[in-house]
Amino acid sequence: MELRFMIKVSSECVELASCMMSMVLFASVVRVVDGLPLSASTDYEQDKGLQETKKQVKALSKKLSQFPDRCTLKAGQYNINFTSSLGVGYLMVCTENYPNVLAFCFLDELQREFIVTYDAKRVNSAVRPYSFIELDNFIQKTKQRFNSPRSLSTKINLADMQTEIKLRPPYQLSPEDLGSINGFSYHTPSKYKGITPSQQLDPVTLPGIVSCVLSILCGGLNLLRGVHAIESTIQNDDEDFNYVIAFFLGTAACLYQCSLFAYFSVWRNSKSFLALALICLSNMYLYELRNVWQILFHVTVGAFMTLQIRLRQPQGKAPDYNV
Repeated sequence: MELRFMIKVSSECVELASCMMSMVLFASVVRVVDGLPLSASTDYEQDKGLQETKKQVKALSKKLSQFPDRCTLKAGQYNINFTSSLGVGYLMVCTENYPNVLAFCFLDELQREFIVTYDAKRVNSAVRPYSFIELDNFIQKTKQRFNSPRSLSTKINLADMQTEIKLRPPYQLSPEDLGSINGFSYHTPSKYKGITPSQQLDPVTLPGIVSCVLSILCGGLNLLRGVHAIESTIQNDDEDFNYVIAFFLGTAACLYQCSLFAYFSVWRNSKSFLALALICLSNMYLYELRNVWQILFHVTVGAFMTLQIRLRQPQGKAPDYNV
């Protein structure tokens, strides 16, 4: 009897020690577009290493849009894990030996609660930092649960998250990916800039396909006229070579609009407006070689293409809660 009691006490001590050594320490929610902190767990941990790690969390929160939607950053004896979805990022700091599957289950629960509680309009209109600080109550309760393995065993299903992590493991970030941390600058460009989840665009619509075809047609017409203009310039020295440039600029602008429609890029909408402006300017210069209807057709197609680019916005990765 005494032996059983000692074994039981020993096992509980081992579990308690494991729990203390492996735990969630800090969590925050930020807006991806500008890194504005929306909520965070309030704690009074004075550990210097953890405070330095929180500085890295702050630096990371301003660059979430440059990284994949699920990442891990090793910061000394701590790990920073984060996920991002629908314009909101969820970050947490845990000890280095805390299981990855539990870390991302924690973030998944935090993400679910945030999406249920706050809509996109409130998120986008937030101006002050920590506008949703009341979420801290949920974060603290979830931290306590995830720091107590016994309370988790019947409340979360690890199998689905384990499978997802095996199929799509989190990308391992390095300090160089953050660009500048703790006063040290890194000039190595991020290898994953440009492959964020926001680069998945909305599905192509029929008007989008029509506008793309018309834009390619306008580009082809400009190219054909440009080739003929080159021939005329060679045969006749009096011909203005600027016409050739105008035709080829129109071709480049049309094709560039097609690429903006098909693929995500930074400042995508602004680039589409610049391409439209170039189409308008080139057609204004070619007014002597084209009638009003031809110019109107090219400008209308360019404007229609610009509208379709604006309408086909990046989409966030919607969470799957097996509903």
